[in-house]
Amino acid sequence: MATVEVTFTALPVHVRTARLVATAVARRSGVAESLLDEVRLAVGEACSRAVEAHLRHCPGQPIRVALTDDGERFEVVVTDAVPDAEHGTSVGTVGVNGNSAVPSAVSAGSGDVAEGEIPLRLPDGVGLAVIAGLADDVRVAPAGSGTSVTMSWKRRIG
Repeated sequence: MATVEVTFTALPVHVRTARLVATAVARRSGVAESLLDEVRLAVGEACSRAVEAHLRHCPGQPIRVALTDDGERFEVVVTDAVPDAEHGTSVGTVGVNGNSAVPSAVSAGSGDVAEGEIPLRLPDGVGLAVIAGLADDVRVAPAGSGTSVTMSWKRRIG
């Protein structure tokens, strides 16, 4: 089981680096070329979610990304230091085997928006719904004092 770990400070510019590393490791692990964009986008969403939460609650704490290939699945775990309650979503399974289950937090707004205005920030659950549509399996769970988003894809060579 090969694992690559990346730790970065909560700056939006580092999300691009995490996406590039995830795509390179996925390719080397044998993930199908047709899935690489999905890996890149899902990792970008999860890392952006973590960066935004860190900037609000704990900007000095690092974000951790672990990429693992067990021979059958490619897994990415993005771990932050922000408790799940601060993200505004519920811990649990977001999508299983490609079936998206949109969390209830998607309908919950993050603030009052006047009629006709566009909110500057989407509710946190929207990012999780996007991730659920991209990965085969997505789990959100407590991780120490923070939260982890685990995304996995079945390896498909081709």
